[in-house]
Amino acid sequence: MKYLIVGILVFGVCGVLSAQDESASGDATPKYSNEFMNIGVSARSFGMGFTAVSFVDDVTAGYWNPAGLNKLASDHQLSLMHSSYFGGLANYDYAAFATSVDDESKIAISLIRFAVDDIPDTRFLVDVNGSINYDNIQFFSSADYAFLISYARKLPFLGGIDAGGNLKVIHRTVGSFSKAWGFGFDLGAQKQINQWKIGLVARDMLGTFNAWSHNTDEVEEVYALTGNDVPLNSVEVTLPRLILGGSRAFTITDKFGVMASIDLDMTFDGERNTLIKSSLISIDPKAGVEFDYKKLAFLRLGANQFQQIKDFDGTTSWTFQPNLGLGFKINELTIDYALTDIGDLAPGLFSHVFSVKVDFNNEN
Repeated sequence: MKYLIVGILVFGVCGVLSAQDESASGDATPKYSNEFMNIGVSARSFGMGFTAVSFVDDVTAGYWNPAGLNKLASDHQLSLMHSSYFGGLANYDYAAFATSVDDESKIAISLIRFAVDDIPDTRFLVDVNGSINYDNIQFFSSADYAFLISYARKLPFLGGIDAGGNLKVIHRTVGSFSKAWGFGFDLGAQKQINQWKIGLVARDMLGTFNAWSHNTDEVEEVYALTGNDVPLNSVEVTLPRLILGGSRAFTITDKFGVMASIDLDMTFDGERNTLIKSSLISIDPKAGVEFDYKKLAFLRLGANQFQQIKDFDGTTSWTFQPNLGLGFKINELTIDYALTDIGDLAPGLFSHVFSVKVDFNNEN
């Protein structure tokens, strides 16, 4: 097993170095590929500034850090989430289920869909007689799907460490015009060090490859009339990233507690608009805090997406996205809510996020 761990580390380093080489050489690999996979899941994590890598211990670990599945307290767990963006034009949905394989390992499946539905296709609005016929308008969806299979296992190294991995299948469609299939994998680890929880995730190790195919027969005529280039079949690569997280819980009284968390999202594809940036690495810090009452009611605060914005007068200013969340646990049911971008301080519009989680325990 120790050779497997060494192999994982080697592959992770190779993936990061490969991303650096491609960026430095001016490769056409897009910087923002499969961005719907970076939106996040679980209103709890949203309320805490999109942090989770170090402390996640439920079914949503399949997304944030598969190693966290090892801390699943129930025999089976189901989670659902929905959020809307851009005034309801785009919808983001998530569903996941996790279960125990044995005392030392867990498995989970997750499904994500991000889509803009009912987009009007007006190519045939004007009929052959030159008349406008609204009955000719058809509608299509632009949708991104992700299917994750996660496996986690406890390892005896370093005094005990949790490790896990994801196999990801990506499917993206733009009506009948274009579609893509992609494949990739993630690896993660969690470790308790005294009172601190530490987590590390390598996402899209060695790159996640999306193979695009275009139905040019459907758009060739329109593109020719409008002077646009007809799209060609191509391969798009999502470059690797590393996320390092740390968290610690404190007891205030017998009934009240608090947990603080921070994640460092590191990319290696050139300089990004983040708080810490260079041509070698860009680091996007995220922070959150969760207050709890007897582990039954929760209040959450968070901040993320620190960016420098250029104003119309040429001056620059820093913005960030503040978040607020609430949670309630009622027996086996947990309901969480988050309001992202409080006061519209960041460029994006605020969004309401709801998620539910249900525990199922086998009867003895």
